[in-house]
Amino acid sequence: MPQIFAQTSFGIWNLFFGILIPRRLARPCRSDGPRGYLLLMQPLEIIHITAECYPVAKVGDLGDSVGAMVMNQNELGIRAKVIMPYYGTPFVKQENFDSIFEEHILLNTKRYSCKVLIPRRRIVWFDLFLVHVEGLPDEEKIYSEKEDAERFIAFQRVTLDFLNQLAKKPNVIHCHDHHAGLVPFMLLHCQEYSELRNIPTILTIHNAHYQGIFGHEKLGLLPLFNHIHLGLLEWNNVINPLAAGVKCAWRVGTVSPSYLEELKSNGNVLKRLFVKEGKKCQGILNGINTSEWNPETDDALIKKYSTRSVESGKKVNKNSLCNKFLKPEKPLFVFIGRLIWENGADLLPGLLKDLLKSDKNDGNYIVLGSEGLSVANALKSLEKIHPTKLTVQYSNDERMKRRILAGADFLLLPSRTDPAGNRQMLAMRYGTIPVVNNVGALNDTVIDIKKEDGFGIKHKGVSIKRIRNAIFRAQRLYLDQERFKKIRVIAMKKDHSWRSSVKEYIDLYRELDKLK
Repeated sequence: MPQIFAQTSFGIWNLFFGILIPRRLARPCRSDGPRGYLLLMQPLEIIHITAECYPVAKVGDLGDSVGAMVMNQNELGIRAKVIMPYYGTPFVKQENFDSIFEEHILLNTKRYSCKVLIPRRRIVWFDLFLVHVEGLPDEEKIYSEKEDAERFIAFQRVTLDFLNQLAKKPNVIHCHDHHAGLVPFMLLHCQEYSELRNIPTILTIHNAHYQGIFGHEKLGLLPLFNHIHLGLLEWNNVINPLAAGVKCAWRVGTVSPSYLEELKSNGNVLKRLFVKEGKKCQGILNGINTSEWNPETDDALIKKYSTRSVESGKKVNKNSLCNKFLKPEKPLFVFIGRLIWENGADLLPGLLKDLLKSDKNDGNYIVLGSEGLSVANALKSLEKIHPTKLTVQYSNDERMKRRILAGADFLLLPSRTDPAGNRQMLAMRYGTIPVVNNVGALNDTVIDIKKEDGFGIKHKGVSIKRIRNAIFRAQRLYLDQERFKKIRVIAMKKDHSWRSSVKEYIDLYRELDKLK
């Protein structure tokens, strides 16, 4: 179809059906044609507002979760769209974009030029909008800390200005974490967004540890509002975007049921808030993208495998990991993730020091970590002492993560908190048995091998002694190869897809849409 016809046809259909096109366009909006828009019965349209989304830009679970959620929602008939900040990631830099909305905003007294960009070709499985604010950091690094309040407030304001101009408004606005936590407040209490006030909002909390707090001196970054409502923005005498989102959103969700209960009962600074707002909160377990993470089709692996060929497949991948240093006949334990307190990574140097000198230990260890440089340096020092038992890589390499999961026997997850917990689900997908602390999504998704249908190893609480004892349990399991192989297949067959979770979200969207 010639491009000019596609654009003309697109405009005609927008005229008749009120598709999501802004009233003021910087230039014609390109598309692949009217396919996907020619629906006589319009499905629910959901705008996801997020700081991360795979494959555009991600740091961790947030990006993976949003990307998979949106893909599965679209597959089930929801028109799920994503708006996120523009980052200079390799994925973004290789594409060309058109501006469909332009404006200037004032942050305190400083004026910024802003654009909403769309890709010229369909590069992902959902409609993607990127917010670019000239003068604020837009490098590859997603979080800069120094100017994050300015960056994410500007992002949220431009997003709402853009939505304000749409010929047809979305049915639901779905906000993710504190980076979009001010959206529900601005919709309710900033007069310039009064046209959007009746749109239901959902705030999904992927990790409540990060709350985006800033001081009162930055209130000028927000649009004008009546300061009688200031208390909705505050928590413990600071401005807390996550708390504001919990107070103002129509519904609040967490990415696992157990994590919601932990937020209500444990020593989190927002405990009182979650107890107070508990009636509108709901825990919906995350899933994983089973087509993206599939050992039968994963090109990163040395050898692909299925449940039928798992033993031979994992053996080849394990031998590749062990190379000439580690011993492939021994059980291989791996840690993958950020070397931070929440993940229990601060205990790894002491834990591995104890294990590597213990007569009871009979395992090899690989750590693939990012951040936490002091932990990484301590682990590197141990590696020099025990090069035939420990390998440490300071990296966030995605392909290496997949190879390690494919070759490992056990994945260590001594997390103090694990809201979404997709790492243990990915591990099971690749036939790697999780060794986990009994928290959050780890509790919801792992059954201990003490039970008849168990496929993982749990420990209650995070200490060197408890993690070490769990590892010794795993080593004893490995010695019973017949049972070990049976459990490995059970783990691989567990369904951790997004299908059931997405249906819960769709039910929630329809419920909220009826309340308007």
